[in-house]
Amino acid sequence: MTALDQHVAAVPLVDHHVHGAFTVELERAEFEGHLNEGSPDPIPPWMTQFDSQLGFAVRRWCAPVLDLPAHAPADEYWKRRTELGVGEVTRRFLGDAGVSDWIVDTGHATGSLLGVHGIESASGGRAHEVVRLEALAEELARENVTGRDYADAFTARLSARTENAVGTKSILAYRTGFDIDLTAPEPAEVVQAASRWLDSGGERLDDEVLIRFGLHAAIARGLPLQLHTGLGDRDLDLRRVNPLHLMDFLRSVPDVPVLLLHCYPYHREAGYLAQAFPNVHFDVGLGINHTGVRSAAVVAESFELAPFAKQLYSSDAWGPPELHYLGALLWRRAVAATFGRWVADGDWSEADARRVVDLVARDNARRVYQL
Repeated sequence: MTALDQHVAAVPLVDHHVHGAFTVELERAEFEGHLNEGSPDPIPPWMTQFDSQLGFAVRRWCAPVLDLPAHAPADEYWKRRTELGVGEVTRRFLGDAGVSDWIVDTGHATGSLLGVHGIESASGGRAHEVVRLEALAEELARENVTGRDYADAFTARLSARTENAVGTKSILAYRTGFDIDLTAPEPAEVVQAASRWLDSGGERLDDEVLIRFGLHAAIARGLPLQLHTGLGDRDLDLRRVNPLHLMDFLRSVPDVPVLLLHCYPYHREAGYLAQAFPNVHFDVGLGINHTGVRSAAVVAESFELAPFAKQLYSSDAWGPPELHYLGALLWRRAVAATFGRWVADGDWSEADARRVVDLVARDNARRVYQL
């Protein structure tokens, strides 16, 4: 192991976009379903999701954490995981990830997931909340707010919920896509849209006007704004979530940090936007786990164009704690291999490589989120 390898292995990470780990025991079919980002359907009986880049990575890198040999067969892996139980498995994976700070989206399916304090307890690190805008709107709808009162209620709730939060997040990628008008709506439009949405039941927020209102309410708060881009499950139209669709919006919000999440397969486009706009930052988090051994190529490509002060580490882990651990491990391996090659070839100095490792692993996130 070179000195650079040792530095990469030891640097504490700030996981700037992550969710909770499961607090409930899973059936194997459920677990395998969470190794698939694209489909909400059950895994067909004629295949196993362990036969994927992510599944192979779990058997290679997560098995030893559970006292199994690397590449343990899937049946043995599942048997050992079940013997240890969800609490011990979670403690091992989160504790071994080497993450000092978790920046947690608490807005999705939280009933079966560790919250901010649970992540701290399981990992020994610090955790910080990010408030999801669409979840906040749906919360208000369940409280029977009226269309006329919606704007004031949303603004007040956002102010209260973000008092101790470090950022906000929108999943408009799932709800509308990016190829819409993203200017701030007029107050009368908001009243009409809110009344229409609430009268229809106020469940899944996909109204363009209210999503635009939420975005601009968040911008007015001045906190970093996270935006899901790139891959996700199939209720997202991947064609409409290329971050290049956001250029007009980005021109209009120069004073608020905008964090483009995941980005793959549009990580090169995200790198361009990070170069073009001083407030734009990005990660390749979700793509790292799901591309497994090929994540080394994805990480290398993310360093092609973007300034190094604009990239952040993320796992985007949700559910199985293997993902919290594996995201960190695969990122470290990819960075060590990529930077190590550039140093060995004489293109980078080792001192510069170490400095960039620290920027992306922790320092950029600490600056952006004011940790």
